[in-house]
Amino acid sequence: MPTARCTGYLMPLEDDLSDILKKARGGLGLSVREVAVASGLSEADVTGLERGHKPPDRRTVRALAGVLALKPDPLVGMAIENWRPADRQKLPWVETVYGSVGGYGVQGYLLHDDGEALIVDTGYNAPAMISALNERRLRLVGICLTHGHSDHARGIEELLAHREVPVYLGNDDRSLLDWRPRAGLLTSPHDGLVVRVGARTVRCLATPGHTAGGICYQADDQEQPTCFVGDTLFAGSIGRSNPFTLYETHLDSVRRRLLTLPGDVRLLPGHGPGTTVAEEREHNPFASLG
Repeated sequence: MPTARCTGYLMPLEDDLSDILKKARGGLGLSVREVAVASGLSEADVTGLERGHKPPDRRTVRALAGVLALKPDPLVGMAIENWRPADRQKLPWVETVYGSVGGYGVQGYLLHDDGEALIVDTGYNAPAMISALNERRLRLVGICLTHGHSDHARGIEELLAHREVPVYLGNDDRSLLDWRPRAGLLTSPHDGLVVRVGARTVRCLATPGHTAGGICYQADDQEQPTCFVGDTLFAGSIGRSNPFTLYETHLDSVRRRLLTLPGDVRLLPGHGPGTTVAEEREHNPFASLG
């Protein structure tokens, strides 16, 4: 599977209204009936919206936002106004690699500088990662995993066969791996750990929520600072909290760790188009209500 060459504009959003409603309701531990009673809607209407079978209207969307503690204007923007993040030029120091898990798209990233490279998630496509390394004549210096789910971590054995390097993964996600590197290669970075690639620095940000050991990776750049966010955040949404008991922790990671970064920081997720901190503060229904 080839590396991706397109910008994010043509890529659909990872989540639509139905996804957002299910994630918020599950995270709050509410039943369909409870949401229906609190919003003044019928159970059939709530179920229809969650399944994508019922066309939304502004009144209904706002009512659900109030019950589910979501920002109403961004939710309307997603559901009614078809908001999308702005199109941006591809970063010259980041190569995106697409993979597919039974037709479900996922992406990983190759961050490179001065002949060295870091992989951020495998993109479920280790062969394309290795091909990109070889084409650019890059020396792999590390593999940074945002979390341990297979669509982001599968293929590390192939990558380590290409070159043995440290594999960074949150300690609480080790049990999620279906294959583990030999002792000494798997590293659990502490919050704030700096990983170097060429002249660049990449800082590890502990962001539990999508998984217990989730980590985002913030890369320095004078022109375009960037954070690789895995499934912690999507454009206009967040990943599913696994388990749902991590929902409040997840929201805290999004609101206090990612959306407090400078507004111009580009956010590159594991699914769907890239976005920025400023766009997500304004347009993400899960952003702080205050």
